[in-house]
Amino acid sequence: MSTDALPYRLVATDLDGTLLTSAENVSARTREALGAVTALGAQHIIVTGRSAGWTRPVLDEIGYTGIAVCGQGAQVYDAGAHKLLTSVTLDRQLAALALAKIEAEVGPLAVAANQDGLDGEVVAGPGYRLRIATGLPVRQVAAEQLLAAPVSKLYIQHPELTDDQLAEAAWSVAGQLVGVVMAGDGIVELLPLGLTKATGLSLAAHRLGVRAAETIAFGDMPNDIPMFRWAGHGVAMGNAHEQLRAVADEVTVSNDEDGVAVVLDRVFGLGG
Repeated sequence: MSTDALPYRLVATDLDGTLLTSAENVSARTREALGAVTALGAQHIIVTGRSAGWTRPVLDEIGYTGIAVCGQGAQVYDAGAHKLLTSVTLDRQLAALALAKIEAEVGPLAVAANQDGLDGEVVAGPGYRLRIATGLPVRQVAAEQLLAAPVSKLYIQHPELTDDQLAEAAWSVAGQLVGVVMAGDGIVELLPLGLTKATGLSLAAHRLGVRAAETIAFGDMPNDIPMFRWAGHGVAMGNAHEQLRAVADEVTVSNDEDGVAVVLDRVFGLGG
């Protein structure tokens, strides 16, 4: 089939809660659907909030060798070459000021920092506990060490506020300094101002020679909203956050029910 005849030339998928099941793997059906779509000539790109260092083991395990957008758009990563093509850092003075403003508003936070680079660690200050993808490496450090090296983003948690409440509070007092996004359970992030998944995806799509209108995107969390607004068609998973469902063009079944494959089978006419 000519790529001009394809309904979409690019399939952009989030990772956690979307491409990955709750067991943190890619189901056989989803692998088969993506394989069939790419055999027709479309391209598949992973667009994730995870840093490249946290994404690399998953991509290696599923045999993904293309370009991936990582770190909420901060990093464009060549999975086949194990090489970062772009990397954006968070200004540490702005980050410290944003943290101070947020803590003045809501009280003490638990904070973790994603260090820059492919081999950058995630370092966690007192009280921070990763609640998704719990096998990922996190090193505990003293609070004053969190910003000792260049970072791509910060993660913040509050002992009482929900993720949505914390994200709203952080945006209201520090949104002019940093980007604020809720990306998963216990994952409220502070990013370089203006950075989104759409930023990185647009760069990657340009490299691949694909336009926004030729892209179908899948996601499950509010951090996927800019990607949906950029892409020609946005598909929220059945397990998606209500904010993403509200802007999606359609809602499929959950990540544990092969929601990505269900839509690809229909849209690309797979499986008879």
